[in-house]
Amino acid sequence: MNNVACQEREDMAVLTIEDIIAATGGKIIRRNAGSFAGVSIDSRNIQEGELFVALKGGRFDGHDFLPQALEKGSGAIVHAPQTAHREDKTIIQVRDTLKALQDIARFSRITKDIPVVAVTGSNGKTTTKELTASILGTQYRILKNTGNLNNHIGLPLSLTKISDEDQIIVLEMGASAPGEIRELCGIAVPDYGILTNISRAHLEGFHDMQTVRKTKLELLETVRVAVVNADDRFLMEGIHLSGFKGAIMRYGIETPADIRATNITLYEQGSAFHLHFGENQFVEVSAHISGMFNIYNLLAAASIGYLFHIDPENIKKAIDSFTGVPMRLEFREFNGIKIISDMYNANPASMEVAVRELARIRKGRSIAVLGDMLELGSYEEEAHRELGRCMSELSIDIFIAVGPRMAFAASEFRGSVYILNNPEEAGRFLRDIWGTGDTVLIKGSRGMHMERVLEG
Repeated sequence: MNNVACQEREDMAVLTIEDIIAATGGKIIRRNAGSFAGVSIDSRNIQEGELFVALKGGRFDGHDFLPQALEKGSGAIVHAPQTAHREDKTIIQVRDTLKALQDIARFSRITKDIPVVAVTGSNGKTTTKELTASILGTQYRILKNTGNLNNHIGLPLSLTKISDEDQIIVLEMGASAPGEIRELCGIAVPDYGILTNISRAHLEGFHDMQTVRKTKLELLETVRVAVVNADDRFLMEGIHLSGFKGAIMRYGIETPADIRATNITLYEQGSAFHLHFGENQFVEVSAHISGMFNIYNLLAAASIGYLFHIDPENIKKAIDSFTGVPMRLEFREFNGIKIISDMYNANPASMEVAVRELARIRKGRSIAVLGDMLELGSYEEEAHRELGRCMSELSIDIFIAVGPRMAFAASEFRGSVYILNNPEEAGRFLRDIWGTGDTVLIKGSRGMHMERVLEG
């Protein structure tokens, strides 16, 4: 079965009311539809035949949108009986609607005898997940979480879409506090795990690097095969200390590994290298995605492909045709100006990688337009100061600092620096100073909305 992952998913997951009751222990308040085409948590885009789960959050309550959801949807899961339910819709009452969503997801997963691959780490999760799905998709039908729906809501929502046609599931798992990877593993029950790296990200919920590592390594409590970055010494030390008894496949560049890259050439955009499988087999790869860090992501995905017996030539074709993930190190040209758009998120490690790419590929002036790195807790000030010192060492020409935290980086920067309040101001200022031949990097945490720098 070739290229099936790229085909339109015409089959639909079907959940019966008996499945839902078995999974949740819920109570049927009103029964009409006996099966559902899928699950939705958004009344604005629910589809015909779907089941609405009325989640309650800090800023919203899905129960307030039940009338709209039931216009199209065939039923709803609620936490309390209400008198305004439509007579022609199915209503199921549970004690906790979020737990019900997670229970349905787990039920959907454990009743399908197919392998699950989980991807976690501090950086590169989404790119690695997409690459892994692309490689496996040359031979198998793949279900993956859309975008980076990788948390306690997004991941189970993705799992409810399992159909009888799916053969492998690839899931990204994120965490902002200890215990969250363990919770996601309890829902998805992964067989294979990819650990990309451990670096300073979301420290606000972890306090220190040891806790970050321990949280990511919660994955090892469930998987039987771990695919790990052998060049990340801090990660490898943690795996050794964990006492993991399963199989380990190592990938790397500097350290001896099962899957490795040699003869690496980094181009202005993209790279080429020899991708080795064990001692005696390699293929020549020409990747469209840029940077040494992306070679590690490619190696991680290739490792899973190798474990699933994908032909090396098909692994090569999948890598060669992969064009990247939106808002992550995208390149564009505008009036002779090269723009590096890497605006989805930012932490100290990913920020350093991005500014090093800016320094590496620039031809004329290098301009870094950087927004605050968020969720760093007590490390916040020092992380930004370190970034300013790093850019000084790289001789970045112009630094446009956006937000109060980036002002710390600006105070350490030895080049031309401008501090602005928001992305809109930065965009107007950037358009006043840039010129033909410049290379511009735009990056910041998601909450900074750095895409607004280029609006208009």
